[in-house]
Amino acid sequence: MSVEADQLASMINHAVAPAFMLNGVAAMVAVLVNRISGVTERIRKLREIDESDIARASLKKGIGELKRRERLLNSALHLAVLAGIGVTLLLLFGFVVAFLGYRHEPGAAVLFIAALCFLAGSLFRFLQDIWLSKGEHDDRQLQ
Repeated sequence: MSVEADQLASMINHAVAPAFMLNGVAAMVAVLVNRISGVTERIRKLREIDESDIARASLKKGIGELKRRERLLNSALHLAVLAGIGVTLLLLFGFVVAFLGYRHEPGAAVLFIAALCFLAGSLFRFLQDIWLSKGEHDDRQLQ
């Protein structure tokens, strides 16, 4: 088996964009986990409100919307992780195929497109959460 130095060099050059994308996906995952944590904590605080607390009991009506946000964020997180897996497989596939001396571009393009579709889906779900969070209740009433 002969490894073409030019083929490996080409793959290394082509790995730059997916590596940056993987970094962006990792940052996206961190943001999503942080938002999910905040929504989950808010749900927990709302559930702790006693029904006899007339002033704050009405805040419990927001739990349904918060659960919807939590589902959207979980969906976004799953899609972002799938995008990260796709990019990782893209890099792995590219280097293995280049090492074997074959052209990596056609398969890499398919994997890159799939990863971008997952990332786009994740961003769309994130945008839906942002739209829903605009009408969120004031946190000061929870304290």
